[in-house]
Amino acid sequence: MTQANMHEAKSKLSQLADIAHSGGVVVIAKSGKPYVDLVPHKERKTREPGGYDVDMANFDSVDSDIESDFYGAV
Repeated sequence: MTQANMHEAKSKLSQLADIAHSGGVVVIAKSGKPYVDLVPHKERKTREPGGYDVDMANFDSVDSDIESDFYGAV
């Protein structure tokens, strides 16, 4: 684990970012206490519409198992 104070992190941001990107743990401290973690960026997956198969013909029907979970024995 690498810990750096705010001032040090400002002047060594590139090196600290390289450590975090390669899998190391980097903690930036404020007044000697851990304040934030520096972590590598993760790409977000895009969601495509229409990814769920919903039966619209039975959309309003009630599933008795689910109903009993919410309301108890029906």
